[in-house]
Amino acid sequence: MIQRVYEATRTAKNLERVIVATDDKRILQAAQDFGAEARMTSSSHRSGTDRVAEVARKINASVVINIQGDEPLIKGEAIDELVEALQDEDIPMATLAVKEDDLNLLNNSNVVKVVPDKDGFALYFSRSPLPFQASDYFWRHIGIYGYQKDFLQKFCRIPPSRLEKTEKLEQLRALENGYRIKIIENKFSTLSVDLPEDIIKVENLLKDRDR
Repeated sequence: MIQRVYEATRTAKNLERVIVATDDKRILQAAQDFGAEARMTSSSHRSGTDRVAEVARKINASVVINIQGDEPLIKGEAIDELVEALQDEDIPMATLAVKEDDLNLLNNSNVVKVVPDKDGFALYFSRSPLPFQASDYFWRHIGIYGYQKDFLQKFCRIPPSRLEKTEKLEQLRALENGYRIKIIENKFSTLSVDLPEDIIKVENLLKDRDR
């Protein structure tokens, strides 16, 4: 799965480098075996964001994109849109969301919802139904983030917030501390792997694409 995410990420036109950051020697070896640039990081990090921040400190870049290894269906075009949004230095952080009309997913706590304001900045993220009793569609969050490099370092120094710990959603730390998150609409179908059964769903989607 990591190889598929890496290869999809490499199709993005606006990325200068793609680095696999891990604290697991098995993942490091696997990534190197399929030709990826990979870095070992500290095993003491609370999250993948801290791992990305460690690697980012050592590279020359103004914008950093955190692409999680559980997004095997990500498209390079979506990553490019994040990079383009962050050319505005007044936007500290950006992420993706897709307009979802399958309302059965509203009550799925593994599906994170986001409500954007009229200018496309996040008002709130939640694992609960959001907005309550949506009757047409909701915005399903896709866990890929872009940061201004300086803000990423600052973000990782902020202690975990109450809302972050309650919802188990790291991005709420930014909102709770007064930082804006730009929401970029993802026009491409994607499915993250949160549970073992999601792997089967992804494999079926890939088979349908290949037909």
